[in-house]
This record gives sequence, C-alpha cells and structure tokens, in this order.
Amino acid sequence: MKTALVTGASRGLGAAIAERLGADGWHVAVNYAHDTEGASAVADRVRAAGGSAALARFDVTDEESVRRGVAEIGPVEVVVNNATGPQPYIPADKQTWADHLDQLRFFVKAPLLILQAVLPAMREAGSGRIVNVGSEVTDLGNPEFGHYVAAKAAMHGLTRSWARELGPYGIRVNTVEPGWIPVERHAGVTQEEYDEYLSHLPLDHMGVPVDVAETVAFLASPGARFLTGQRIAVNGGRTMS
Repeated sequence: MKTALVTGASRGLGAAIAERLGADGWHVAVNYAHDTEGASAVADRVRAAGGSAALARFDVTDEESVRRGVAEIGPVEVVVNNATGPQPYIPADKQTWADHLDQLRFFVKAPLLILQAVLPAMREAGSGRIVNVGSEVTDLGNPEFGHYVAAKAAMHGLTRSWARELGPYGIRVNTVEPGWIPVERHAGVTQEEYDEYLSHLPLDHMGVPVDVAETVAFLASPGARFLTGQRIAVNGGRTMS
C-alpha cells in the first residue's frame, strides 16, 4: 500500500482530502502540528471507512522536524501541501516583512522542505505526485491581503518549476486553487459576507470541502498521469482560465 502525506490534515480541507485519499486505497499520513484530537478523529474516520491511516505530527516549517517526520512515515508517493497558519487582513501600509515571511513559511518554505525530504524515494521509484493547495486570491488580488496573495502566487511558481525539473523522473506537480470553501475557521463569517461571495458564482451554490478533495484525488490518480504544471480552480467559476 502506497502512502499519501496530507499536511495540515486535522480539520477543514486537509481532513476532507485525507479521508478521500483513504477511500481510494492510499495509506494516509495525517499530518498536524498541535491538534492531536482532531487528527486522531480524521485517522479514525479513514479507518472506519475501510482505509489505512497513521498520525504524523511534525512542524512543516521546521527543517529538522520535517526530516524526522518524513523518515518515520517512510517512502511517500503523494504529498498534499495544505498546511497553513493565520491569515490576517492587513492594509498594505501596515504590512511588515515579517507578515510576508509568516505566509512564505507555510507556502514556500514548507513545500520545499517536504519535497527535499521525499524526493530521494520518489526518484528511486520513478514516480510521485505533489499537489500544492493554492488559492483563487492569486487571480482576485484581494485587498489588504498582499502578504497572503504573494505567498500563494509563489507557491504556484514552485509548481511550475518543479513540474519541468521533476517530470523526467515521473514526478507530477500541480496546484489546486480552492475558492472560499467555508470550514470550521470561518465560523464568524456573516450571512451578508456569505451571500456576497455566492453572488459571484456562476454555479450559484457554495462549495464544500469534498469538492476540493475530489480534485486532489484525481490528481493523485493514474487518470491524471499526463497532467503536470497546472493549476485547477475549484471555485464554482469565480475565476476562469
């Protein structure tokens, strides 16, 4: 049984992705940094559905932690870079370089550290999949969000470069760009904010975490064997390529 590592998988999109990959027969390494209860619940749901899962607690932004964590998991065939931190809105004239670094740590540093940890085994196997979880904000350019938008854009830059460099080794790299998919951390959103976002969607209904998980599962599957370097928007048509 081959292993899929999903970072930030104790809740939200990461949890849905982990459960969906488990249903496809992947052994899922449920990564998390702090929420043992949440990650354990995700792993339990994967197993209850007939899948295989194990907890993988490590800080994706710390080099030594990533090295140890990946070594404990063993060879990884699929990586889903989903982990994130706080995403505050800050006016441009108030943003600091530290604010930008906070986002780059999760969306550039963490994917790089994990790639470097899993790459030797992927090269040896002659196959692998990297799925970076981006965001529609790179097209929308949300105001007061430059630190986050820039980091997510940089994340897709990694996708494009890695796809060209690693393709000869049979390693595919793609970006999934969710729109606003309400999850636990959006509990404070008002009905007015919800309705305003919905008004921009051609499909006229909000997405749910499984919509993103289905796209990730496709990219991890043999059906996507000739697809690399792409970004796929999962946002009901809010943005279009």
